[in-house]
Amino acid sequence: MPEYVGRGRSPECRDNNYKNAEESEGMTPLNEYERRQVAEAIARVERRTDAQLVTVLARRADDYAYLPLFWAAVLALAVPGLLQWLLGWPGIRGLLIANMLLFIGLCLLLRSPRLATMLIPAALRRWRASSLARQQFREQNLQGTEGATGVLIFVAEAERHVEILVDQGIDHHLDAQARAVLVARFAEQVRQGRTLQGFVECIEACGELLCEHVPRTHARNELPNRLVILD
Repeated sequence: MPEYVGRGRSPECRDNNYKNAEESEGMTPLNEYERRQVAEAIARVERRTDAQLVTVLARRADDYAYLPLFWAAVLALAVPGLLQWLLGWPGIRGLLIANMLLFIGLCLLLRSPRLATMLIPAALRRWRASSLARQQFREQNLQGTEGATGVLIFVAEAERHVEILVDQGIDHHLDAQARAVLVARFAEQVRQGRTLQGFVECIEACGELLCEHVPRTHARNELPNRLVILD
């Protein structure tokens, strides 16, 4: 829709709801059997509705490699400079050495994912995850379905970010409040490390809404049912 283009969002889809929770280091590895469970859940839903569901699991929306370097540079310049201004220590030569050593030390220290995560603003994590969701909506061809019935269930796991994006043919059939409940419930499961269960339950819950409002009128499977994993 036009009002979303200026904000980096797909004109073919609407942003329904998202939920972001605390980020942590734990990732949930999914084996082939677990991925198949997601695909089978989608197949069951699509037997009852014209909607075309796609699921995407991103381990991280961004590696944020530039942020630790940025903060290391800022602190390496600021701390010795502040000491020199307040205490007159170190001298110019000592200041340059302190800058260099502190920068190297901070770069090594901030290689820890936990420490690096603390430096990533929540708004940036949300923006990167939300941007990736819209990119995936386009890349998975959800805007090209017959009747504009594409539905994307997206998770950026490191950011604990969940979104459900739908195309125009679905948007006016589904209640936004109901979608918000689904997203909030799924986000909580992701935070608890139950990503697989969250996917299956969210797919099934979406299916209950979709089969009521967008019932199946003819047999078709336009998009792959497999879980797309972005490492």
